[in-house]
Formats: sequence, C-alpha cells, structure tokens
Amino acid sequence: MGRSANGRSSIYQGKDGYWHGRVTVGTKDDGKPDRRHVMSKRKAVVTTKVKELEELRDKGRMPKAGDRWTVEKWLRHWIDNIAVPPTISENAHSGYRVDVEKHLIPGLGAHRLDKLAPEHCERLYAKIQERGLKAGTAHHVHRTLRNALNVAVKRRHLGSNPVLLATAPRLDEEEPEPYEIEEIKRLLKVAKDQERNGARWVLALALGLRQGEALGLKWQEVDLASGMIRIRRNRLRPKYAHGCEEAHPCGRKAGYCPQRKQTRSETGRTKSKAGRRMIGLPAPLVDLLKDHQAKQAAERETARQIWHEGGYVFTKPDGQPLNPNTDYHDWKALLKEAGLREARLHDARHTAATVLLILQVPTPSAMAIMGWSSASMAKRYQHMSDAIRSDVATRVGGLLWRPDSDEDGPDDDSVEAA
Repeated sequence: MGRSANGRSSIYQGKDGYWHGRVTVGTKDDGKPDRRHVMSKRKAVVTTKVKELEELRDKGRMPKAGDRWTVEKWLRHWIDNIAVPPTISENAHSGYRVDVEKHLIPGLGAHRLDKLAPEHCERLYAKIQERGLKAGTAHHVHRTLRNALNVAVKRRHLGSNPVLLATAPRLDEEEPEPYEIEEIKRLLKVAKDQERNGARWVLALALGLRQGEALGLKWQEVDLASGMIRIRRNRLRPKYAHGCEEAHPCGRKAGYCPQRKQTRSETGRTKSKAGRRMIGLPAPLVDLLKDHQAKQAAERETARQIWHEGGYVFTKPDGQPLNPNTDYHDWKALLKEAGLREARLHDARHTAATVLLILQVPTPSAMAIMGWSSASMAKRYQHMSDAIRSDVATRVGGLLWRPDSDEDGPDDDSVEAA
C-alpha cells in the first residue's frame, strides 16, 4: 500500500527509512480531516497498527484527536464534574471519591488513559488486599474504575474499557441468614419494651425499611389514621469540616473538632425511584407508633428550648436526627439483649423480605413493599428459612409416601372371591 491522496488509509516507506501509516478516522472540531499517523522500522508492525485504527474507526471507538488524558486527570474530571449529585446520590458520590483519592489515583494515576491495561488493574486489586483490606473494598474500587472508564469510552476519550477484561476480586460473602419467626417475635418484644425508639426496630423487621429510610422518616409522611407511611427520603451519614480557626487548630479530625461544621444535608432522596413508595402499617405497629409519638411529645416538653424541631420520627433526646453509626451500635445492643446471634443491620431487611416469602406475597407486591426496582432483587433478599424447609419437606413427604387407596384394603375382586 503506497501513499493515498483521497483520504483512504496508506502505508509507505519514507526517506528516513521508517515505514509510515496514515488513517483518516473522522473530522476534527475545526472541520479538517482527522488523520492519524503511526510509524515503525517494520512494515508488518505498521500494517497491524493501521488495521487496528481502522477497526476502532469503524466501530466508533476512536479516541478524540489531541486527547492526552492520564488516569488521574480523567478520574478527577469524572468525580468533580460528571459523577456528582444530583446525577447520583451523595452516598454513592462519597464512596466513589474515597476509591478515587485513596486507591485509584495513588495506584494507577500516572498511567496514560489509553495505555491502561487489565493487568494494571489486577495488580492494584491484589495490592489492596495485601495491605489487609477486604476483598469487598477491592471489588468496590473495581466497580468505581469500571464506571469511570465506561464514561470515557462513551465520550471517545478511550477506545475500550480495560477494566471489562480485568478479573474482578472474588467475593466470598456468607449467605445472609434471616431470623426465624420465633426469633423475630423475641426481637419485637425486646424492641417494644425499650424506653426510646423501640418502634424503629419494629419498622425494620416488619416492613424491611433500609436504615436511611427509617432514620429519615418524618411525621408528615406518617398517616396513623389510615395506617400508611410514605417513604421519600434517606438519612445521610454526617460529613463535617473544621470550625476552629486556622491560627488555633484543634489538632483533631474534622469529625471530632469541638466547633465542627456539618457540610452535608441531613437527608437526601431515596436510593432509587422504586424506593419512593407507600407502605401499609400493621395494626399493632400503628398502636406502637402512637405510643412512640406520645413519648416524643413528652421529651419535647422536657427539652423545651434545647429541642431541635426537625419533624423526625426517631430522634435523639433533644430532637436531632439519629446518627447512623449510633443506630448501628443500638442494633447490636438489641441483639445482645434478645440473646440472638450476631447479624448485620441490613440482615433485618433480609428477614422482612423472607417473611413476605413465607406469607407467599406475590413478587410484584413484595417489590412495592420493599422498594425493589427489579424482580431479581427478590432472589437476593428472600431466603429459605427453617419454616419454609419444614413445610416443603412435609408436602414432599405427603406426596411421595402417602398410602395409595389400593393399599388400604382388599380390592373388589378379592372380596367377591371370598
């Protein structure tokens, strides 16, 4: 292939002794042809590179001309300008930023974006786990990088996403084990007898509310007359900045600064559109919430001027919303008081979903109650319990070992013969 003046690809040997290849891949922003150049001492190498450029062009995956992104430059642009609220939730953005700042930029930032290889990613995942961090952390980093580079591909800053070819860290998570019915009843009894916020745990176990949904619930969204609640918001984890003067720093982390300032709103929108939903309240829960409301009114009267009126259903003694971290430790204390095995706070949601399975609630109805966006979520959250296993075993036994009618007595012919 020699020189080509009509815009087609060309391969030729120049006076410098090198082989050159030129491929027209599109049009630049100024309207001029975007013609890429490759060179090598070997013609075969240039031929291969020309074919690769043509393939990228034909598939619409050719990076834009003039882009010289490093991984760090792209990740900072992505986290500061693209993956930001309200496009994504504040919690998701915080998780992405931790991955970008703590793991991805220190580990991969110096690479040119178009030179990043799957092996680079895999080595980073291994180093994260070698530092003693969990496989789940490495897997979260993997997902963050995959999402960031997917956008780079869509915007033609990258031909293909190398993360898609990288082997993701293996997760050996234990299957959540929901509580049995008798265990749930024991938890509900202990929660009901608690002096403060016992109804919070009843909501989790009976209705499967996420932690943020329960802590972000306000009285204006609770209709005790009709027995309905409306889920619209999530309690966000607090985020702080220093409030002390630069001339006299406290020397502590921002969260422990005596004059710390809250930099994040107390609540945000629910995790997904499906999460915004109406849920019916069982009659005993309505009564429990009425009792809780009366107790809160008494606390408000006692607190007087120090009461922070935010309208939250579950609060601290001064009316401020509950901190998710404190709520987590309260859950652990509840389990200990009830004498039950250790479980994650989110396992209460798995338990509520399994109760719906035991009650044979149709999947569409379960999705509406739990706030799931797809039926596949039912498979993740609804688990086989001992009650279900026993029921299945009984029915199988009744079918396979039920005596046939012929075995109950002699048939008609034998009677007549007698």
